Amino acid sequence: MEPALVAADRERFTLELAPQARAQVSLFSKQSETFPALPYGTRIEITGKVRRPHNFRNPGSFDDVHYLARQRVYWMVSADAGTVRKLAGSCGDWFPRFLFAIRSASLDRLDRLYADDPYANGMMQAILIGATATLDRMWTEDYRSTGVFHALVISGGHVAVIAGVILLFLRAMGAPPTFGLIITLLVAWLYAGITGWQAPVLRSAAGMTLFGIGRFFYRDGRLLNVLAAVALIFVIADPEQLLDASFQLSFLSVALIGAFVVPALDATSGPLRRGLEDLNDLRRDIRLEPKTAQFRIELRLLTEALRLVSHAPEPAARLFVSGAARFCLYFWEILVTSFFIQIGLALLMVVYFHRISISGLSANAIVVPVLSAVVPLGFLAIAFQSHAVAVLCAWLLSVARWTVGFHARWEPGWRIPAPPLWLASLFVIALIVAALRGSATRYRAAAWALAVIALVAILVHPFAPSIEKGRLEFTAIDVGQGDSLFLALPDGKTILIDAGGIPSFNRPRKSAIDIGEDVVSPYLWSRSIKHLDIVAMTHAHEDHMGGMSAVLRNFRPRELWVGATPESPEWTTVRDAAARLGITIRPMRQSERFLFGGAAIQILAPDTSYVPGRAPANDDSLVMRVDFGATSFLLTGDMEKRIEEQLFYAGRLRHADVLKVGHHGSRTSSTPDLLDTVRPAFGVISDGFENGYGHPHPTTLRALADRHITVYRTDIQGLVRIVSDGKRIQID
Repeated sequence: MEPALVAADRERFTLELAPQARAQVSLFSKQSETFPALPYGTRIEITGKVRRPHNFRNPGSFDDVHYLARQRVYWMVSADAGTVRKLAGSCGDWFPRFLFAIRSASLDRLDRLYADDPYANGMMQAILIGATATLDRMWTEDYRSTGVFHALVISGGHVAVIAGVILLFLRAMGAPPTFGLIITLLVAWLYAGITGWQAPVLRSAAGMTLFGIGRFFYRDGRLLNVLAAVALIFVIADPEQLLDASFQLSFLSVALIGAFVVPALDATSGPLRRGLEDLNDLRRDIRLEPKTAQFRIELRLLTEALRLVSHAPEPAARLFVSGAARFCLYFWEILVTSFFIQIGLALLMVVYFHRISISGLSANAIVVPVLSAVVPLGFLAIAFQSHAVAVLCAWLLSVARWTVGFHARWEPGWRIPAPPLWLASLFVIALIVAALRGSATRYRAAAWALAVIALVAILVHPFAPSIEKGRLEFTAIDVGQGDSLFLALPDGKTILIDAGGIPSFNRPRKSAIDIGEDVVSPYLWSRSIKHLDIVAMTHAHEDHMGGMSAVLRNFRPRELWVGATPESPEWTTVRDAAARLGITIRPMRQSERFLFGGAAIQILAPDTSYVPGRAPANDDSLVMRVDFGATSFLLTGDMEKRIEEQLFYAGRLRHADVLKVGHHGSRTSSTPDLLDTVRPAFGVISDGFENGYGHPHPTTLRALADRHITVYRTDIQGLVRIVSDGKRIQID
């Protein structure tokens, strides 16, 4: 078992049930309960709810089941903290116990150093140890949008920074080079273990080891050769890594540095940097290339001018000039590195994250050095429990936070569907040709031009959405225990009704999963959809509108249709997001049929006299009917018996071919009067796999079965897609 990580409202750890068979456990506490201390090797017994991992079954969704299975995690357990009972004895091996003891001690010291600063504590734990239990997603959103999120997560860059600091320290102490190299490699592997053998750190430690072995035998360490050797070793050990996003991004980043950055710097700042060595030694000038010698002369002249103007001592003036030159060269090298990596990783960023940052070029130039400095300083603060160094780290974090916040304000925040295969292939081939050193300059220039054209096409994405014109499509997206319905209308207009969400139940921390960002948006992007015409929010319960802000931000609809919306923090968040994006909020009330997108829409509820209560309720739901030709759809939101009866007695219910069963199949909806009047052929229930609400209720299922209504459920079938040509209905 790995040691537990405690956040504000939960404790999470991995429990080994048998060799190579693990469960991920989440403990929740009541107000009077405290979380038990569970270090590595503790034997425990718990009582809780056990379920198998389950994917959101939509095109474009992340395969969480496979991801967990690669970590040998096959069950998810949720339990109350009070049900944990520690057993006698211990388990596990001495080496993991040693590593996790260091990890736990480091986290404890960070908790003490930043007891009054949850933001700094969460960021430091994530940056130094890779522990994200206390990291709030809202803290990192600007890092994601500006393309510098990689600086927050454990990566090979952390290993490089730590190794560089250790080598410099040992060199200053006069340690022999071989001894320094061995100590550095040992620390790199120790760090990999402390961070839980995370793949990027493991790959970096392996690469450093291979490089160190080569240096020991006086071999010239070429970056691309080392990269290829490490990649080959890891692929042989685990061929599936080739399909892993982390593997691809890590190795491609280093390959881009070797193929583009190093040659570019050798041609620009490299000669100038060599000219900064022994600046006062005039004899070196004649042994250097003219460009470098001229640079040295200009720096001496600048030093002399500064000395005459400021009357500063000559050593101080020389130190200032050379220091400023080194800073400018360093800043240039960061910009060049960031530029080529941004270009080279653009395709993978679009494919995996559907985003690309424009401001990342300058944001990386500031944030990467700042957070790189946090790594050694943070470990220094932990080692000596130094509050002064901890305060310095917190200040550096605030600099990074301000920087990404500043860039996020003018970052366009483009979200881009994945490009077609032919365009992606064209971009990759062009980059490969541009990287070939032996090819003629004109061919490399043509390849760069082709790569730029392909990249522009990827960003603009001028490809039509995957929508069948002349048909009406109704799709229930699998969002777990919630609702999100997609309508593609006959003339190509699109409507999204609700965006799912995970209720927080007043916990201090919301779920790490944003259904709108992580589930609904990837499905729409998988269909090449960049823009929605209308987004509708049936009511202000989190399982319907928790993902709404992300959907509005990603797809910028013209209008947001809403039902009854009493004031609540969740609704305020959505309303503010719509206002920032310039989206018109349109309250919808009971109406006659109106034409939209080639279909007829009628709002059935809420009626004009409906007054919502103080808190959001199911009966606030926006209920609509959509007709196309001879086919019809009744979309009920979470409408319950009271509103169903009002519609029945008002004579507003009539036959519909497809019924979106109200309130996830709860027994508080789907009254006999509604079912007998509407007489649907098909019922669609949007509910979560093994949800804790008992949805759909057996009574409702029996009522549907008694009326020979064919039922489709997102918890069983996953995404349900129904298409009408105006005469017939086809169901996937």
